[in-house]
Amino acid sequence: MVFDISKVTGIGEYTSKIEKIDENHKRELFLKGDKAFLVINKNTLELRTDPELRKLLTEKYESVMDSRYFGKGGVEIVTAGDQLSESELADLVRLSYNLS
Repeated sequence: MVFDISKVTGIGEYTSKIEKIDENHKRELFLKGDKAFLVINKNTLELRTDPELRKLLTEKYESVMDSRYFGKGGVEIVTAGDQLSESELADLVRLSYNLS
């Protein structure tokens, strides 16, 4: 699954930037002001979330784990797993945007 943020409604203005991790890896950061709310890696999405929702999502889905970028303040979703629908991902992006 390739995630297209332009299809997410209900979020305000944001900017994006590419961050090089190493020679072979990069990620795209989506920022509200100077705070990231979405990180798109090659095979994962990382989003801010609240602790209770993070716990629920990591228990319910194999493809959801604690975020490496946001730590315990977010989740990382393996997009190849396709366990969450596009509308669920859009809801999580909106929540992450509002938490930023």
